Amino acid sequence: MTNARPRTVGDLIAALSGYDPATPLRIAAQPGYPMEHLLARVVCTPDDAESWGIRPTDPPVVWLGTGEQVGYLPAIAADALGWSA
Repeated sequence: MTNARPRTVGDLIAALSGYDPATPLRIAAQPGYPMEHLLARVVCTPDDAESWGIRPTDPPVVWLGTGEQVGYLPAIAADALGWSA
């Protein structure tokens, strides 16, 4: 288990590199009411992209989109994330 705070794609790849690639992946959300979600999509846009026809000039940002809610986050996961009281 890692306590990494990935800020870049490289950080995330490094944080995940020690795990079996077949391990299920979930997103934990809402520390006050912890839920688990599937990962829905991975997309990339320029940081300043808007839908107003403005040509983006900033570097790209990768977005991880949450998918279907699976259920409540298990207490052991909330503890590992430091979300327990």
